[in-house]
Amino acid sequence: MASATTNDERLKKSADAGRENRASEDVRRLDNDGTGTTVSERRQMFRNEWTQEALPTPPAIPGFHLCWLSTTSAYDSIQKRIRIGYTPVLAEELNGFDTYRMKGGEYDGFISVNEMVLFKIPNEIYNELMQELHHHAPNDEEGKLANGVVLGERDSNGKPLGSIEGDGFASMGTKIRTPNFI
Repeated sequence: MASATTNDERLKKSADAGRENRASEDVRRLDNDGTGTTVSERRQMFRNEWTQEALPTPPAIPGFHLCWLSTTSAYDSIQKRIRIGYTPVLAEELNGFDTYRMKGGEYDGFISVNEMVLFKIPNEIYNELMQELHHHAPNDEEGKLANGVVLGERDSNGKPLGSIEGDGFASMGTKIRTPNFI
């Protein structure tokens, strides 16, 4: 019986028996590694799994802003949002979201995950709301601060009543363009 090492073709050295370079192997693995998902898709799934993203990102609905609202929040209630123009999103409105359809209850047929329900609001109302909350209201508060600073005046002991640290107060009250939040 011949020795296994002398007759085994796998163990013989040849000039063309080397591995392909690693870059070409990575490309093949990226395209099709036999799992049905690409490496980048799987990498994203791993990230999502460890970053605790419990809510799926819905596709856009033209003309609407989408957000998830909690059915358990006492301060930011769904009823409060409905009064300003939010409406729940039906499962039929979004492709691929049938599995998130609530079955039974107050939001039957709407998209829901745990205690969260997907709502939409027209872009025009959303923009007005964001401008009020994140532009006009802060500007009003800034104006109150700017008007309340008493510069150059002193108390009965001669100490200054107001002082400025840095140049932040110089720009207070300056009108800035109202942003568009859509």
